[in-house]
Amino acid sequence: MSVVTDPADWVEEAARKHPRRLFLNSPAGRPYTYAALREESGRFASALMQRGVVPGDRVAVQVEKSAEAVLLYVACLRMGAVFVPINVANTASEVDYFLCDSRPRLAVIRPADRTLLAPVAARAGIRHLETLGSEGEGSWLELVSNSDLPCEPSLRTAASSLAAIVYTSGTTGRSKGAMLTRGNLASNAAGLVEAWRFTAHDVLLHALPLFHIHGLFAAINTVLASASSLLLLPKFDAAIALRHLPAATVFMGVPTHYTRLLQQVGLNREATARMRLFISGSAPLLAETHREFLQRTGHMILERYGMTETLINTSNPYDGVRVPGSVGRALPGVAIRIAHPETGPIEPAADVMGLLEVTGPNVFAGYWGDADKTRGEFTADGWFKTGDLGSIDSDGYVHIVGRAKDLVISGGYNVYPKEVESELDALPGILESAVFGVPHPDFGEGVTAAVVGKAGAALSEADIINAVQTRLARYKIPKRILIVDELPRNTMGKVQKSALRATYASLYRAP
Repeated sequence: MSVVTDPADWVEEAARKHPRRLFLNSPAGRPYTYAALREESGRFASALMQRGVVPGDRVAVQVEKSAEAVLLYVACLRMGAVFVPINVANTASEVDYFLCDSRPRLAVIRPADRTLLAPVAARAGIRHLETLGSEGEGSWLELVSNSDLPCEPSLRTAASSLAAIVYTSGTTGRSKGAMLTRGNLASNAAGLVEAWRFTAHDVLLHALPLFHIHGLFAAINTVLASASSLLLLPKFDAAIALRHLPAATVFMGVPTHYTRLLQQVGLNREATARMRLFISGSAPLLAETHREFLQRTGHMILERYGMTETLINTSNPYDGVRVPGSVGRALPGVAIRIAHPETGPIEPAADVMGLLEVTGPNVFAGYWGDADKTRGEFTADGWFKTGDLGSIDSDGYVHIVGRAKDLVISGGYNVYPKEVESELDALPGILESAVFGVPHPDFGEGVTAAVVGKAGAALSEADIINAVQTRLARYKIPKRILIVDELPRNTMGKVQKSALRATYASLYRAP
């Protein structure tokens, strides 16, 4: 792998070598060349410094997706500020926690939220609160327009310095702030450029949110590190995305994006003729989606595996076999192993199930302000415990069966949800399923499934249970099949099994 550089070098080198190359464009916005990116992000950095921000200070951002939001992120990278992205769906109470925990020097929010969040910012001791709207309105751009000449970062910031604090989803309690270093971002971007063959000729159709590692780091950092281009959409809309595919070469999405693209009658080989790569992550992709997308477009979707604390760990190969249901091999410089929860690492052997552990330059520096939690998430020899259950086959491909916390223990037997889900999803009429455990008076946990039917399908609980009788051991067969309109998901398309467990916690309780 190439020598890791500081993230600030991406902008400097691209602007020096390719000043007229397009960095960012959007359907209704102003295009930015790399020369313009250097100048404008420099002005943003100058405005940050006017507000007292110095390297190492946190800058919390809860704004809608826009070119200006991207410029703000790049400005933080260039001057060494720590970027703290906050999901736009988070409530004032959640934002209160994030701000009080991260203690930013500056917060940038949506104009409409100022009245609501001003008291929250005051409680967190934030001296400056600025606003930025999706159309460029708000106090932030006024400050930028009145700032001095663009900032010229003069000192290289250490690779161990923090670049971002990204809060986890908090499904098992309070969200934790994962501290990502400049070395984490730079090494992972270099690995993805190599693994996915990014060049300066690529155009990434960006339809992901900017508050998550997928849209923020895997997407934008890879473009910056390769001096390629972004075509920025404000959000994902299948019809709009399809219309812009002919202007792009790469698309990054989540499984829901692909299922919705497949609902577009215009998705075919002609519409995707210029594309060279479709990437999926953040949640498992159904084998059926793989097959249909390949049949319709001639493209095999490339699945990868990442998480907030480690960025991207693995990827199916660009050249070579892409295995549906697998997230591929470890990226260059990254190592993954299987461990038993009590006895530790397991000797390499194909298809042995266990906990996935990761080490490499991509692994985060720990949880912000929580040394005890950090120690608990690392092994004695320094590997990060992902909390994911999986196996590694003889070819080095990683297969994930779910989160360790989602493992169902029924009657003393371990039931891996993905194994049951695969059988359910293969049945006619079922679009997708989610298997989870809830308290059961006899078995400890009862294997339970929520299923979504395809349009027009008439599903019956008894018929579904009968259909898997010969496909699964008796203890793996769901005791109840719940037919639902949709599965609960977070903003990145991941099914929220914690929500299902909470909703159906009393399912087997005696009336």
